[in-house]
Amino acid sequence: MFLLATLILAIASGTPIVKAGPLSRPPKFEWSSTKALIAFGDSYTYVQGTHGHQNFSFIGDQFDLAYDAKTLLSNKIVQNQTATAEGGPNWVQYLTDCGVHKGLTSPQRCKKQLWDFAFAGADISTEYTPLHHNFTVSLVDQINQFKQYGHPALQRNLPGFRQDKTLIALWIGINDINDSAKYSVDFPTFYKNLTDILFESVETLYGLGYRSFLFMNLPPLDRTPGNQAKTSPSPNATQVGWYNAALADHAAAFAEEHKEAQVMLFDAHARLTAMLDEPHNYGIVNTTNFCAGYDQPDISVEYEKYGCPTPLKRYFWFNSGHMTSHVHEVLAAEVERLLLQA
Repeated sequence: MFLLATLILAIASGTPIVKAGPLSRPPKFEWSSTKALIAFGDSYTYVQGTHGHQNFSFIGDQFDLAYDAKTLLSNKIVQNQTATAEGGPNWVQYLTDCGVHKGLTSPQRCKKQLWDFAFAGADISTEYTPLHHNFTVSLVDQINQFKQYGHPALQRNLPGFRQDKTLIALWIGINDINDSAKYSVDFPTFYKNLTDILFESVETLYGLGYRSFLFMNLPPLDRTPGNQAKTSPSPNATQVGWYNAALADHAAAFAEEHKEAQVMLFDAHARLTAMLDEPHNYGIVNTTNFCAGYDQPDISVEYEKYGCPTPLKRYFWFNSGHMTSHVHEVLAAEVERLLLQA
């Protein structure tokens, strides 16, 4: 059942926390029959591609936005220690089972194809926060790039591609809240303005014929290793809550205005908070810091050499701002539970 015109707010267990009668009855979302996932976002979501900017993207960058269908469809997902920001597969790879194994994977060979246009270091828009690098592709530009190049390539050249068998996934805001945490602004209004721009871009995707959308809210960024060591975390829990409230409000409004759309909001914050609060339930023993040798080529077997008493998969944090691949795997399983219940 789709709630609030198909908006589903999920807690860690995947149980809806908003209850209301359906305001419309769009075609039921079926994850089991979904053929492709198209992802946008930042380093929590990006995957390395053979035609991407090294350590930042699947395809292109701000200086090389244009590509043709042949380039996109011949692109392959790279899976190795440095091909994501997590030291291994991330949530969209686990969710689709695409690009999980070491080596190169063509999205076309996956049962659920993963077309990932996220860019590591991305914010929503340069209107409110500057680019991390001059080659960074913001969320707004990711979607504009997709409209101009990606969507036509998939629609015209990918056999069997259909918008109604495709899920759009967006996880963005992590860099925005970090970059703006010390701004002298009214933060609830600022986050509302940020999410206004986010949903203007979502309207672009809707205009291209996509009807199934998954939004992820912010993780507990006030509990990164650096913030746990501070008396005044930045961003703090209140700021994270304000941003997540703005995202929920916009998702609900978008669902209400587009009654034929399927709109899902996964409460990543609640799920990850539960993991931090009860790590033993997930085989995690360290939630307060990270292994200093996380980026060393032999870290998976020689972790003790770098002063780490346990393998990386038993840490929550991979480094100062990213979660381990193990955490992403657990998160992906919970996201799939939501999708199967939708």
